[in-house]
Amino acid sequence: MRIAREALAVGRAALPAYGSRYSRHDYTQPQLFALLVLKQFLKTDYRGVVTLVAEWRDLRQTLGLRKVPHYSTLAYAAPRLLRGGPSAAPRPRSPGGRGMPA
Repeated sequence: MRIAREALAVGRAALPAYGSRYSRHDYTQPQLFALLVLKQFLKTDYRGVVTLVAEWRDLRQTLGLRKVPHYSTLAYAAPRLLRGGPSAAPRPRSPGGRGMPA
């Protein structure tokens, strides 16, 4: 559970809530980021982490998930949120809402 909390905090600090103002508001990018971190940490696949979330109510509450995402939601989010691997970790946002200049 600690990994999930930490990943959610990092995601909230580094990512905007949604990729676009027109996005469906089912899941925030920090929530998806936290699920992807859990997937890596637990060395499971997308379906495995979704099954875990479906069965673990406390984890859903910790991440603020109202419903369980389909595994394909995570699969589509992964390239967008984990671009470049660990060395390209998300940087904190500036007060204007955009990433810090390079």
